[in-house]
Amino acid sequence: MTMSQPIKHHPASFRDPSGFVYQNNGVVYRFVSATYSENYELLFSSGLKGRLEQQGLLLPFTEIPENHTDRPDWYRTLLPEQIPFLNYAWEWSFEQLKDAALATLQICKTSLQHNMILKDATHLNLQYVKGKPVLIDHLSFEKYQEGTPWVAYRQFCECFLYPLLLSAYCHLEPHRLLTAWPGGIPADVTARLLPFTCRFRTSLVLHVFLPAKFSGHAAADKNGRQKSLPRKGLEQIWDNLESLIRSLAYTSGKIIWENYYQETILSKEYLAEKKEAVRQLLQNVSYETVLDLGANEGEFSFLCREDARVVATDIDSGCINELYKKIRSAHKTNILPLVVDLTQPAAARGWMHAEQPSFLSRAKAELTLALALIHHLCIGSNLSFQQVAELLAQCTRQLIIEFVPKKDPKVKEMLKNRTDIFDTYSQEQFELVFGNYFTIREKVKLQEADRTLYLMILK
Repeated sequence: MTMSQPIKHHPASFRDPSGFVYQNNGVVYRFVSATYSENYELLFSSGLKGRLEQQGLLLPFTEIPENHTDRPDWYRTLLPEQIPFLNYAWEWSFEQLKDAALATLQICKTSLQHNMILKDATHLNLQYVKGKPVLIDHLSFEKYQEGTPWVAYRQFCECFLYPLLLSAYCHLEPHRLLTAWPGGIPADVTARLLPFTCRFRTSLVLHVFLPAKFSGHAAADKNGRQKSLPRKGLEQIWDNLESLIRSLAYTSGKIIWENYYQETILSKEYLAEKKEAVRQLLQNVSYETVLDLGANEGEFSFLCREDARVVATDIDSGCINELYKKIRSAHKTNILPLVVDLTQPAAARGWMHAEQPSFLSRAKAELTLALALIHHLCIGSNLSFQQVAELLAQCTRQLIIEFVPKKDPKVKEMLKNRTDIFDTYSQEQFELVFGNYFTIREKVKLQEADRTLYLMILK
């Protein structure tokens, strides 16, 4: 007789006494404790759950009768819609973080209409699912008590407002800021970095400079009691935050690979030929999940089947920002754009490096596109064919990859101001090394750019 394994909390779900997330037979569930029963029932009876799900702001869930944990404080077991690919704010572009912030404020406003309020406002409680940011923490709501302030105000500012402000005013990329400050950027740090002229903008004084000045001091009256904030005051704070955030624009500098496919050395004819070749190769493989590595602005992500889930990554946050705007405008729900540097991908984070898994541990797909990428990794970052092949073999079982020769104008440009130490960078060596991991199924010569596309299958 074999003993069943005890149910363990998800590594990122241990701080909230109201409940926790866990896995059972590969399925994610949420345990709801009896201590949260009153707020949980209000979430339903007030109509808030249905309203937020209708608005696409809350990850849908159903109840199941089983208590997998056998805990005596069990109240409900929730089966949420499963998230296909975990993603984090340190992988989001400016517009993605901005939309996540606006979604959080909309959740706040809707909750108050149903006499509830968000007690947490961290970016870690949101995920991009089907093209939109949705709240995944179903236990973040509590009954609103008239006159009480919003306890999550500082957390919202640190996790959303401050990185957006520093991006808009200081040309700093929000994904890099949140890599350095994953729990949010403190008010005093933000205040020191913002230009002096920001001190003359009322909303910034209210949300940045005053909190920075009084950091660590709770708002209280002269008798030491917590100051009361009427419902109207809450609404005004949220309206002001929303207006401020909507006014912010991405200003993190020139896109590195802007107009990559429109420049003269990479003609429109080359792009048309390459798209047709990739389209044909895609018809010859079966796939439901795709990694598009070095996706630029998503020219080839859009060629994948509508019913396939595509994760499109690029080191250039400007490109991913533009791709996200395209996806949002086209209402594409199957492409998830993320800012990822393959040479320094997001590491495992949190307590014991177990709360948020690394990008490479998540980056698994039936098909990977690696187009116009190999020369950036091998010449731009001094990686060997062996290292790149090992990486791709860990990610995928089918690979469409483009080889870019040394005589290519892009490679010549990369070598213009450096010594050519890449004696083994050749098409023959590329095929030899990748052949140790993959079987070459098809090989297509692109005449317009003298590049070669390969369809490879993992051995």
